[in-house]
Amino acid sequence: MDRMTVTLPGRPVRIDAASSTMEKFVIEGGVPLCGEVVPAGNKNGALPILAAAVLTSEPVVIGNIPLIRDVDAMLSLLEGLGATVEWTGDHEVTVCAAGIQAESRLDRDRAERIRASFLLAGPLLARFGSAVMPPPGGDVIGRRRLDPHLDAFAALGASFRHERDIVIEAPKGGLRAGEVFMDEPSVMATENALLAAALTPGETIIGNAACEPHVQDLARMLVKMGAEIRGIGSNVLVITGRDELCGCAHQVGPDHIEIGSFMALAAVTGGEMRIVNTQPEDLRMIRLVFSKLGLHSELDGADVLVPGGQRLVAARDVGEYKAKVQDGPWPAFPADLTSIAIALATQCEGSVLIHEWMFENRMIFTDKLVLMGADITMCDPHRAIVNGPSRLRGERVESPDIRAGMAMLIAALCAEGRSEIGNIGQIDRGYERIDARLRALGGHVDRVLTEPEPARA
Repeated sequence: MDRMTVTLPGRPVRIDAASSTMEKFVIEGGVPLCGEVVPAGNKNGALPILAAAVLTSEPVVIGNIPLIRDVDAMLSLLEGLGATVEWTGDHEVTVCAAGIQAESRLDRDRAERIRASFLLAGPLLARFGSAVMPPPGGDVIGRRRLDPHLDAFAALGASFRHERDIVIEAPKGGLRAGEVFMDEPSVMATENALLAAALTPGETIIGNAACEPHVQDLARMLVKMGAEIRGIGSNVLVITGRDELCGCAHQVGPDHIEIGSFMALAAVTGGEMRIVNTQPEDLRMIRLVFSKLGLHSELDGADVLVPGGQRLVAARDVGEYKAKVQDGPWPAFPADLTSIAIALATQCEGSVLIHEWMFENRMIFTDKLVLMGADITMCDPHRAIVNGPSRLRGERVESPDIRAGMAMLIAALCAEGRSEIGNIGQIDRGYERIDARLRALGGHVDRVLTEPEPARA
């Protein structure tokens, strides 16, 4: 069974979290969300940073870890390989991979539940010369190719074969530094290439690399471990790898996706919110795109302020063309905020074209928002037109993935009446204790057990 790490006074503990698939959120909407919120550590940064611990036999101390199901799943995978995991603070964990051996194998059931399990391929391959990888799981939001990962390993001399598992093997003597050019700026593939190159002596160049904040965060950690990396923040990374890396202490950066989610929550409910300790440079495109939807925000040092009672009006482009939100590789608008932008657009005056070009199933959930009263027309799997503002009403819906679940939670909090969101284990995978944090902001959100459906005759 899955376990979820939650915060209790004094220290975090693990509990059985399989039950979250048997729980639901019950929401009474129409209340402004106001107050101060501290963003959790970046989910998509924590997972590759945890995987990096496999690169050394020395302890690695990682702080600002988000207490979410995906993190707990990754820690369980590391323990299954032979690493020791010790919680040394409320959001701090120490991982020592000295006990991992060349013959260690990933637990298939756990690996198949999260996409990030494949991030262990690079560290295992670089340190032990081989990696046996079960097909990874994750959100069903469209085709998510493994080819960029395998192409990167091949550029470093590895070979692979795809049987029930994907078996990747380094040449005799280990991986060889070289030039890697991505056929797409895949975030996870860039991270896997970085992880492998850091423990491969010599200079490796990664071209057309992803440069999202969490990729940058991983690179900065690898530098602490002894690798030399130039070009952090650009799409060309030059890594001088070592034949041995050391342990380090590293803090996971704040989650810009969660920050964007809270900004949208404040705006659609009319609340005033302060989001503290952010990285403002990571929020430039998010704030710019949201401003075109009428969501205005201010910076106060490292804090983001969302004024209350905003009138959300979608600004038309010059020539009176329809407003457009389109995601893309960093520094474009993040794909993980597309679902959030759709929920926000339902409350904007005007018409907005949302173009999600990366994942063909990302917007399938919009039928749930239509059920709640949203005016959304799907043009094709990648494009939707949202007309607003819509008077949303409470409904019973199911969360198909992390970000869609959060979008439905945003819609429910600004809707009239009572909503129920099922399958909230999906939301728990990416948002730490979201119900408790929303209650602290004034939201009426309760986590309750679901009753089994009666058997049909």
